Amino acid sequence: MLLSRCLDIRTLNPMAWLAEVVPMAQAVLQDSAVRPDEPPDHAVDIEDVRRCRSGDGEAYRRLVERHQGRVASMMWRFSRDPETHEELVQNVFVEAYVSLSSFRPTGLFSHWLARIATRVGYRFWKQQARDRAHPTVPLNEWDQLPAADPEAMTPSQAAELLHRLLGQLPPRDRLVLTLQYLEDHTVEQIARQTGWSRTMVKVQSWRARRKLKRLVEQARREDER
Repeated sequence: MLLSRCLDIRTLNPMAWLAEVVPMAQAVLQDSAVRPDEPPDHAVDIEDVRRCRSGDGEAYRRLVERHQGRVASMMWRFSRDPETHEELVQNVFVEAYVSLSSFRPTGLFSHWLARIATRVGYRFWKQQARDRAHPTVPLNEWDQLPAADPEAMTPSQAAELLHRLLGQLPPRDRLVLTLQYLEDHTVEQIARQTGWSRTMVKVQSWRARRKLKRLVEQARREDER
């Protein structure tokens, strides 16, 4: 069966299949995403935060302008629908403004903002899971998709298939696998963005891979019926 071939069911190694699909998906997602701005000057950020806390509205506008490209690029991982994506970006900056008093100048503003962006996106995925407003394709139906074989897929098809695969997982697992495998983040980077400890990141990644494996095993049983 095509499903067994593209997911390497016989060896129960879905990560091997991901290794083939991820580079293709990365290429199309990077081409579609909003380009991040150049890294902003930390001292300038700190000064604008100070001014903003003092009531200078223009200071926050400058912060948004400097960081909006980077935030937009980050939020593309959570939704590729243009309207939803724009709303998520706006939510990040609204939450950042409301939480500005919690920012400490000993850290980078961009890192602090990235954590808020991750939290906003994760919350969006959790809401999706509750509402089931955007159903994903069951794994046992993948063999009906065109070009499901990695060797025959276009980058766009690889991105869509990978998006659907990760959409089968709970938001927490989806987040850690997206950051680790699709965006090549290190354990330290994931810990910084999520607020988890490095040990928690490793444990969560291990659990997510096990859940992915169980999904594949379930798909195999259904495929063999």
